[in-house]
Amino acid sequence: MSATQTKTEKEPVEIKLAHSPDSDDAFMFYALATHKLQTPGYKYTHVLSDIQTLNEAALTETYDVTAVSFAAYPSLRDKYVLLDCGASFGEGYGPIVVSGKHIKKEELAGKRIGVPGLQTTAYLTLKLFEPNFEAVVIPFDKIIDAVQNGVVEAGLLIHEGQLFFPQLGLHRIVDLGIWWQELTDLPLPLGGNAVRRALGPKLGRQVAKVIRDSVSYGLEHREEALNYAMQFARDMDTELADKFVGMYVNKWTLGYGDRGKKAVTELIARGTAAGLLPGPPEVEFLSET
Repeated sequence: MSATQTKTEKEPVEIKLAHSPDSDDAFMFYALATHKLQTPGYKYTHVLSDIQTLNEAALTETYDVTAVSFAAYPSLRDKYVLLDCGASFGEGYGPIVVSGKHIKKEELAGKRIGVPGLQTTAYLTLKLFEPNFEAVVIPFDKIIDAVQNGVVEAGLLIHEGQLFFPQLGLHRIVDLGIWWQELTDLPLPLGGNAVRRALGPKLGRQVAKVIRDSVSYGLEHREEALNYAMQFARDMDTELADKFVGMYVNKWTLGYGDRGKKAVTELIARGTAAGLLPGPPEVEFLSET
């Protein structure tokens, strides 16, 4: 103990916060990661990992707060509760199935398709669209290579691959975000943030406020937040990264609202009814207030 430290002072409580190493998540958590926000009594430690790995880590409550695929939530509901902010929705866009050949979307049945993980929302949505295909799990950033090299007949793209696949000579078979919106008139909920139930609702709500404040700061200081996020913008120039961030950090990220919550509930209900997710289909959100 230093001479200036009193016995009444406490070490800050560590909150382990896990999210993906992508430009949109980096933008979202810029203010928190660079200490633009005050979090008295708490120290946030950021852990970066791909979404499939985070979904698996959540099964053993590895992190206090974690990004999760909405498709993974039903398997985690006893351990985590969804926050009503910090989510990514695709409104009229979403994961894209591509191929090196012109294939009609009706011809996907029976095809070998590279997918980024069996707990991802992208995979769940593709199964709802076309139940009969051979899924080949490939790290999300290797799927384009697998399609180009003929390892798979098609690939399910998430993250920035959704934007630059045409430059690589690949063809879009279906945009699942468009399909979902035409089907439900709702945005496609992709990933959210969840907090361990063991932390209790009071601390959970504090975490929700911190995340909302961090998103808000990034949106209000877009240029500096984007500059920070560029270190995570794989192969994207600033203009493309700005477009990508705008797709997945926006009004939906600040708060689901009734329509966003309805979209999550609809996705979980359809996945449960199709036998793709464990029931029950109910979804619980932890609001800030």
